[in-house]
Amino acid sequence: MHHINPTDPAMRDQIVEALEQPFGSFPDILTGWARAQPDAIALIDDHRAVAWAELIGLVERIAARLVETGLERGQSVAILGYSSVEYALVFLAAVRAGGVAAPLTTSASPGQLEGMAKDSGARHLFIDAAKAAELGPDFMADLIRVPLEEIEGWMAPPGSRAPAIAPDRSDPFNIIYSSGTTGIPKGIVHSHLMRWRQFGATALSYLSAQLPVRSLASTPLYSNTTMVAFLPPLLAGGTVRIMGKFDCARWLEHAQNDRTTITMLVPVQYQRLMDFPEIGSFDLSALTLKYCTSAPFSAELKRQVLDRIPGGLIEIYSMTEGGVVCLLACHEFPDKLHTVGRPAPGSEMKVLDDQDREVPAGTPGNLIGRSQTMMSGYKNRPDKTSEAQYVDAEGGVWMRMGDIGRVDKDGFVELVGRAKDMIISGGFNIYPSDLEAELEREEAVIEAAVVGVPSRQWGETPVGFVVLREGDGDCEAILAEVNARLGKTQRLSALYAIDEMPRSHIGKLLKTELRAHLED
Repeated sequence: MHHINPTDPAMRDQIVEALEQPFGSFPDILTGWARAQPDAIALIDDHRAVAWAELIGLVERIAARLVETGLERGQSVAILGYSSVEYALVFLAAVRAGGVAAPLTTSASPGQLEGMAKDSGARHLFIDAAKAAELGPDFMADLIRVPLEEIEGWMAPPGSRAPAIAPDRSDPFNIIYSSGTTGIPKGIVHSHLMRWRQFGATALSYLSAQLPVRSLASTPLYSNTTMVAFLPPLLAGGTVRIMGKFDCARWLEHAQNDRTTITMLVPVQYQRLMDFPEIGSFDLSALTLKYCTSAPFSAELKRQVLDRIPGGLIEIYSMTEGGVVCLLACHEFPDKLHTVGRPAPGSEMKVLDDQDREVPAGTPGNLIGRSQTMMSGYKNRPDKTSEAQYVDAEGGVWMRMGDIGRVDKDGFVELVGRAKDMIISGGFNIYPSDLEAELEREEAVIEAAVVGVPSRQWGETPVGFVVLREGDGDCEAILAEVNARLGKTQRLSALYAIDEMPRSHIGKLLKTELRAHLED
C-alpha cells in the first residue's frame, strides 16, 4: 500500500463533527479529507493510484464538464463497464455535479441496457472499451458517449470547478437497477438523506474506533452490495482498492500487500476462498471487519470463514429497496449462525400471514420491515412502488421483504425461503430451504437447490438440483435416502445433477434458470 501521510488532527475533528450532523454533503466531506491528507491514497486499482488532492481535482473537472455539456440537477449519468478508478471517479462526479449516478449492470442484455439507460433519463453514457466493442458504435448513439479510458481528454481543464450546489435531503443520489432476469429491471432510487444516514454513520463508527480504513472492493461497482466497501471508507478518509473480476489469488495478494482492514464479499466468494488450497500461505492479519450480504450464507460457511480468516464477520440482511436491516455479528453470536441476526437500531420488522395479519412468535410468515434507509421509490414505476409496500392502519409505510422467516425467542431472524419460491403441494406449504438442507447433509452433495414445478396431481411438486463432488454420488440413491428422512408431504419428485448452480453477478442463485432447465 502506498505511503499515507498523517492526517491533520484539526481537520479530522471538523470532519467528525460534520458526519455527526443529521444531514450533510458527501462532496464536502471528501473535499475536507483532501485538505487534511492531500498525499494519502484515496483510490487504487491495478493500473493507477489516485491521492486525495488529485481525486478532488479530477472529480471537479468531470463534474464541471458534465454541467457544461448539459447535465441538469437531478438528471442521471449512466455508467457501463467493469470496475475501475475511472468508474469510481465518474460516480462521485455525477453526485458532485448535482446529478444522479446510474451504474448499469454489465451482465444485462443489450435490450435491457438500452431500456435502463432510457428509463434513467441519462444524457451522458460513460462506457469502457470492452462493453463498447461488445455493443457496437450504434448503442445509445443519441447520448453523449464518453469512453472511460479516455476520460481525462474529455474532462474540463485542470483547475476547473463545477458550480457550487447544496443537495436537498430528497434529491436523488443514485439509481441502482435490480437484477431482474426478464424485462427491464426496475430502477431503485436512493436519496441523499438515505445514503447519508446509511454510510455517514458507518464512516463515523470507523473513525470513532480509530480503525485504519483500507478497503478491498471486489464486487461490481454497479451493485448496491459494493457501496458498503466504496462510499463509507471514502467518507472515513480511507483508501479503497477497486478490484475488477474476482480471483482468489489476486484478492489474497491485495488483502495481504495492502494490509486490508475492511472488505465486502458475497457468499459464493467466501466459498471460493475456503476452497482455495493456498489461502493459508497469505498474511491476512490486518483484516478487522468482513461483511457479507446479497445471498443466503450458510451457518457452516460462516463457521469456516470465522475459523480461517482473521477479524470480525458481519452479515447484513436487507434489500436494495430498504426495509428492515438485520445485522449478525457472527464472531459475537456463534450459536446464531443459522440466522441473519436482529433488526439494527432504527429498524423494525413484522411477520405477517398471507392475509397481512401478524403471526405468533416463532411462526413462519412474510417479512415486512422499515428503517431510516428506505428507497424513494422505483424510477417511473409508481405502480411497482405501491406493490412493494405495506401500509399499516396508521399510514406507516413498510417494505415487503419478499422472504419468509420466523423470529426466535431472542429476537434473531431465521429465513425459511423466498416467498416466491415457496411450494404449495397438495395444500401444504413446502419451504425449499428445508429440503436443500437435507440434500446438503449427503456427503456426495456440494450444493443443492429445490424449485417447485407444476403437478397435475398436487398443484406443485418439489424438484431438486445438486452439484456433486467429482466422480461421486448417484442421484437415485441420494433421492431415496433424502426422501426417507423427509415428511410425506415434502418428498422430492425428482433429482438432477448439474455442473454448477446458475448465479447472478453478485452470487444470487437464479432459480428461474433451474426451472427453465426442466423445460428444455
